[in-house]
Amino acid sequence: MDELRSDDMPRLTQLAHGGGCACKIPPGELDSLVSSLSGRHGAAVDPALELMVGLDGGGDDAAVVRLDGERAIVTTADFFTPVVDDPYDWGRIAAANALSDVYAMGGTPVTAVNLLGWPRDALPLDVAARVLSGGRDVAHSAGCHVAGGHSVDDPEPKYGMSVVGVVHPDRMLRLDAAAPGLPLTLTKPLGTGVLNACHKATGTVFPEAVETMAALNRDASRAAVERGIRSGTDVTGFGLLGHAYKIARAAEVTVVVDSSAVPCLAGAREAVADGFVSGGTRRNLDWITPFTDFGSASGEERLLLADAQTSGGLLLAGELPGHPVIGEVRPRGRHPLVVRGRRRARN
Repeated sequence: MDELRSDDMPRLTQLAHGGGCACKIPPGELDSLVSSLSGRHGAAVDPALELMVGLDGGGDDAAVVRLDGERAIVTTADFFTPVVDDPYDWGRIAAANALSDVYAMGGTPVTAVNLLGWPRDALPLDVAARVLSGGRDVAHSAGCHVAGGHSVDDPEPKYGMSVVGVVHPDRMLRLDAAAPGLPLTLTKPLGTGVLNACHKATGTVFPEAVETMAALNRDASRAAVERGIRSGTDVTGFGLLGHAYKIARAAEVTVVVDSSAVPCLAGAREAVADGFVSGGTRRNLDWITPFTDFGSASGEERLLLADAQTSGGLLLAGELPGHPVIGEVRPRGRHPLVVRGRRRARN
């Protein structure tokens, strides 16, 4: 228990209607919202820089504008409600998640500002200071400056960062660069969503899940770029299959996922079986089901593959040594997504 907690202080996760990236607007609704802001409604007047990746890119993780032939700016913002009860850990996780959008584009974060919503009547500012300290420490470990930010009085606690990074214009990771014949690599195990749901309901702490969420995607991103990988995204609130579908849609390919090869955190399958599944995960599954050939995949497998992750790993169209290959990219077929189910043992 964090040293700032007292018996009469509410748990952070009990002050929010959801937690982490599971609180995202459902992906189908978000698609409709974003389409109303697409390029057909006009563009910036006399822009100072060329927009390389924006709203019309199919849902990439950040915006990218070109400075010159060698440099481009990556900009993003990400924040969410508490995913764990420890304020310092929540800050670490939220910062790693925000920085991940830059890594998911193949970039390097250089500066960040805090975004904080705080229920002043329910929680002391000392707790907020612990959240901000966690975010600062993770950003600093990434070599990223933290300089100020913005805060509001909010009945639900929320925290995250707006991050600016840099990337080489010709060495970006983006959704639409996936090509048939490439293997599919995942750099972190699944299961943070169901374990966070269990934590919220029971108070049980899952240290492996906390450290997985707080871990940076920096090394995997750098290695992917150095190996010439050019397509990828990070796996967050839309689940593995939701983000795989975004790749398939943008690149006009079919993505095949072998569920038996997908790594999972300890306890994740048990949490699904026990019913600790967020509404966000169920909405993810509803969204991708019409586009997916699930084959023999069970209902629990489907839920885990759609599990709304917080600060998940990178999903890359290419092989990255040290990380599992979980599928492949194929030419567009009948379904944008195909799942190979886990083999069941014979009696």
